[in-house]
Formats: sequence, structure tokens, C-alpha cells
Amino acid sequence: MNANVSIIIVSFNTQLLLEQALTSIENSRDPYEKRVIVFDNGSKDGTEKMIKKKFPWVLYLRSPTNLGFSKAVNQAAQYSQGDYLLLLNSDARLEKDSIQKAVEWMEDHPSCAVCGAQLLNEDGTFQNSIANFPNLLTELGNKSMLRRLFPKKFPGKEYKTERPLAVESVIGAFLLIRKKIWDELKGLDERYFFFFEETDFCLRATKKGYFIYFLPQVKVWHGQGKTAKKQQAEARIEYWKSRYKYFKIHHPFKYWILRIGLLLRLFISLFFESLLYLVTFGKYSNTRLKTNSKIALWHLKGMPDNMGLSKD
Repeated sequence: MNANVSIIIVSFNTQLLLEQALTSIENSRDPYEKRVIVFDNGSKDGTEKMIKKKFPWVLYLRSPTNLGFSKAVNQAAQYSQGDYLLLLNSDARLEKDSIQKAVEWMEDHPSCAVCGAQLLNEDGTFQNSIANFPNLLTELGNKSMLRRLFPKKFPGKEYKTERPLAVESVIGAFLLIRKKIWDELKGLDERYFFFFEETDFCLRATKKGYFIYFLPQVKVWHGQGKTAKKQQAEARIEYWKSRYKYFKIHHPFKYWILRIGLLLRLFISLFFESLLYLVTFGKYSNTRLKTNSKIALWHLKGMPDNMGLSKD
């Protein structure tokens, strides 16, 4: 059975990466009719000119300002067609059979609401492609250690499987969603500007009785954060904002425990990073120190919304 797929890519000043992503869609080998929608969050890097010249078959939508990921996807989804929505990061590239393998699996497993792919680094090594629902243990503990000590409970890139795996959530660089479930859940929660949108969506789907699957046979190359590296500290502040929102929405009674625990950990890290910077006379890389300092300043200023990723 053929299925129509709408692919949504949100872009913000990622022209070169976006071109690679669109080329990978163009080179995809599958029997499906695809509608590709690019939502430009106010880019100033020539994205519009590039798309109209090289990819005239793309439906190009543009906002004069950065609406954030959730709102941009929801607006783009209004123009979608078919049975499936594929949310694809602008820094991701498909293998030629990625879409076909994912859609065929979804067609054979109607209880699956969302599936994700095995994400790959440029050298072919695995990235973490599975995510647990955030809780106090994952957010206040050491995620890498949890993945090593309890790989079945906290599966990461070290957890090798050749079979599809039911999971809590998947990383949203490649997110294939049944359109009817997307409509049922009314899309992404627009309270998240950037980060945690896919985790929130997977949690809401799970609460409705649907399943989320990780598909190791579907391979997708992923830049992993290239879109946020130009504003590293601002992106981290945005991550903290979304993490707080997630707990306020889904774990309101644990929110203040999280706040206190994260702040204690932040200021302890700042103390030791500052000490190391001083005793090494500045030879210690201070990127982390600068980032954590800006996060601390954001807290001290009362967590204003105008700090974080640019809305312009």
C-alpha cells in the first residue's frame, strides 16, 4: 500500500545544511508521493534564493521572525498531505532507503504512533538516538553513567540492537508520525520554543496508549547540534527553559526539587571550573565556564524570556 508523506524542515540560517538535507530527499529511492515543506524562521543567509533556484518543487513558507520550532512545525503541518508527517532537522541527511524502511515498518505496525532512526555521525559512528522521559534521576544524575549501568532501562548509543525497539521517546532529528495521531494530539506544544518538543509529543502519545519505536535499520546522518553551535550559550539557556517547562507541565510537584538540584549542581560546577581556570592561568578551556556563567546570570536575572535563542 502506497502512503503519502509530508516532510517538514524548519530552518534558521542553515542554508548549506538545508541544501544537503533537501538533496538527500531528492535522491531518496521510495515509491511514495512526497510533499516537502520548508518553514524558514526568518533566515538572513540566502535560504529563500537557494530553495527557489535549486529546489523549486519545495513548498517554501517564511516567517519574518523566529517563531521557534514548535510553532513553525505546526504552521507548516497545516499544508501537509497524506498519512504521515516526517519532521526532519535541517542538519540531517537521509540514506536513499530511509523513508521507505520507516514507512513500511509503520504500515505493518498500526499501534506505532511515532518512529525514529539510528542517527549517525559524519564518520559513521552511532549517536544517541533514543531518549528517556525526563525525571529527577535523568536530570540530576549522570546520563552517561545511567546508560552504561542500566542499558536496557536507559538505552543509548552503546546499546546495540538489530531489531526495532519500543522506547519511551526518540531523538527528533528524524521523527515519522502518523498524521491522524498528529491531528488527535493537536501537533506540538507551542510552549516549547526549542528542545523537548518531541519528548513531550511522545509522552502525550504514550498516555493515549500508542507506542514509540526506534528503528535501527533506518539510518540518518545528523550534524548533532550544528544548528545551535553558533549560539552555544544561548542554546543551553533555551534547553534549561524547556526542561523547566516540561517539569511544570508533566511533573509540577517535582519542579522545585529539579530547580534546587540543578542550581546546586550548576554553582558547584562553576566553582570548580573557575578554580581550574585560575590555577592553570587561563590555559584551561573556558568555553564551558562561559556557558555556565551565562546560565547562572540568566537565573540571577529572574530567567527572562529575552535571554536565550534569538527571536529576530
